[in-house]
Amino acid sequence: MAGVQESIDLFTNKDIDQEEYTETEITEQAEVEIHSTEATDLGQPGIEPQEKLIKLPLSRIRSIIKTDTDVKIASHEAVVTLAKAAELFIQSLASEAATRTIREKRKIVLRKHLDTVFETKDCYSFLEGVLESFQD
Repeated sequence: MAGVQESIDLFTNKDIDQEEYTETEITEQAEVEIHSTEATDLGQPGIEPQEKLIKLPLSRIRSIIKTDTDVKIASHEAVVTLAKAAELFIQSLASEAATRTIREKRKIVLRKHLDTVFETKDCYSFLEGVLESFQD
């Protein structure tokens, strides 16, 4: 659960030490971490491997943004910010579903656990019925 809090602190512009960062500084840090990870993957010496700050593919996020007819161009900062927001949303939803799974003493998260989260948490109520189009 500490990882979730660290992610939330980072997303809300607060570090573990309560230092405040601007959105641009967070974006720059994300770019540095992504580039250092890419450099390490290419075998460049002197750069230690780091975990990527953004795990979702930015190109996919950008293509989803472009499906909105009102959006002509999306800045890199906007794409990174939306990617991080999506990751935090997914992480929060998965955590809630996992909690329901553990309460039922199950090992696998089932669709009914997600449905319960959608029904009981107001912040996820807009997702009610979304999974009905998918088969079990």
